[in-house]
Amino acid sequence: MTDFPAVRSSGADLFARYAYAPNELGYCGPADPGGLLVSGSPEAEREIARRARAFEGAWVYLEMIAQANGITDPLDPRVVEAYWLGNDLLTSVESGWFLARLRARFRGQSGGQWTGGIPDIDAGVVPHHAFHVFGIYPWVGLLGRQGDVARSVLDSCRIRTAVVTAVEGPRATVDAARLEWDGSRLAVGSTTEPLSVRWSHEGKSLLYGVEVGDLVAVHWDWVCDILSADQAAAAEHYERRQLGITNHLLAAAPGPPAAGG
Repeated sequence: MTDFPAVRSSGADLFARYAYAPNELGYCGPADPGGLLVSGSPEAEREIARRARAFEGAWVYLEMIAQANGITDPLDPRVVEAYWLGNDLLTSVESGWFLARLRARFRGQSGGQWTGGIPDIDAGVVPHHAFHVFGIYPWVGLLGRQGDVARSVLDSCRIRTAVVTAVEGPRATVDAARLEWDGSRLAVGSTTEPLSVRWSHEGKSLLYGVEVGDLVAVHWDWVCDILSADQAAAAEHYERRQLGITNHLLAAAPGPPAAGG
């Protein structure tokens, strides 16, 4: 098992670890995703920070977390961790303020399953990646029409906690719980199944390596980070919290979920 580092990486490096996979797939961020697979110099940090601003959704969340906590740098590592995994910075973000800012920022755009835009929610949503996946990302709105396709996309997009069971070159096998959809509710399953993922690409990685037994975060097919037990618990907590809110909204919606923009 890899020793968990005593000092966390910089905020720019941490952002790149989680943002690389969707950028590589072309879902968000600037062209040339390989530009995120750099670290170790001030120039590399500045390049990642420049690229981070092109992730339109994530950057807005980072800015709001920082502002709510009186932190000047949206790439402060505490802020970046709060967005991707969750930490106590999120407790300083008031839900009404967050949603009002989000509506103003994305005025005119539909939000996920809500074809009329982001609704009034008094359940305490926060600017966490799980909110973006299950509240804004359009695939929740497609569950009623595209079933397992939509579930699979949501499962890949969420930050999954997993345990490494095998490593071979740039790939690893991890055990991860699967997102389930029973036709009316989303939930993370109680059992795990093997998943083949990458931790490096063409010899480049933002990790020193992974070993059997490591507790890791996975985004799409990419190992983002080696986690402490507390970090994994935080990621799972905020995901469960958001799934509860999303399921409540789905149950209250008339008819099947509608596709959003």
